[in-house]
Amino acid sequence: MSFLTPPHKALVWVDISKCKACDICVSLCPSGALAMVQNVNSTQGKTIEVIAQDSCIGCRDCELHCPDFAIFVTERSSEVKFAKLTEESKARALAIKNNKFNKVGA
Repeated sequence: MSFLTPPHKALVWVDISKCKACDICVSLCPSGALAMVQNVNSTQGKTIEVIAQDSCIGCRDCELHCPDFAIFVTERSSEVKFAKLTEESKARALAIKNNKFNKVGA
């Protein structure tokens, strides 16, 4: 359950200061909305990034499984429109998983 106010029109967002780069959220994201990126300021040298905000389907798997409470999904409402899972988003998710959870093309 999201307790923070989302950044403007964000469906999913991350508190980078809490992320320990465990890859759990990325491994569970069916739409490829999330990926790990290099971050020299992070303990593990990488952190999560929302790479396809408009592909988030609102499943909340990332938020519910984050051991550090670092990722949030906005609450469903009549104003919030989550995406449908498409072949393109499934392919992006698979490519990210095959790239050891790192952003493809990075």
